[in-house]
Amino acid sequence: MSVIADPDEELLRRVGQGDPAAIQAMVARKLPRMLALAQRMLGDPVEAEDVAQEAMIRAWRQAPRWTPGKARFDTWLHRVALNLCYDRLRRRREIATDAPPDRPDEGPAPDRGLLAADVGRRVEAALQRLPERQREAIVLCHYQELGNIEAASLLEISVEALESLLSRGRRALRQALADLAPGAEGA
Repeated sequence: MSVIADPDEELLRRVGQGDPAAIQAMVARKLPRMLALAQRMLGDPVEAEDVAQEAMIRAWRQAPRWTPGKARFDTWLHRVALNLCYDRLRRRREIATDAPPDRPDEGPAPDRGLLAADVGRRVEAALQRLPERQREAIVLCHYQELGNIEAASLLEISVEALESLLSRGRRALRQALADLAPGAEGA
């Protein structure tokens, strides 16, 4: 088994020792990415905050016992956040509701960026309609900016399977958002 270089190893060692500055640095470095991942997977900002915070708490608790070289910390943290998202998505499927809950519009002010906000909402809605595995692949590779090898490892599939999920997901998004393509205004 080869040893995996981890840019977070020293930071984790310091977090494990209870260094407040290291804990603050870890949160500053990792929380925004975990929040973005959870938001894109769940489509709910409140649930996303809960997932991101729980992932960070688990990282803090795991830091004293972290074994360097087995896996990259960032990969482990993404796996924790994904698993927390899966748990919430499973619970949603178990609780059927008649209508979706009302949500406040979190887009830009009405006088600015209406088109951009509409496009963003449409993209987010199209992303939420993708099958779960396709959405995971798109989120990890395009939004979380993970490489194919790392994303495939997180999803516990081959790189070829990941590329297939990405291809099908992109195709579905292109079809769902075809009217947004340049030149489609008159269509």
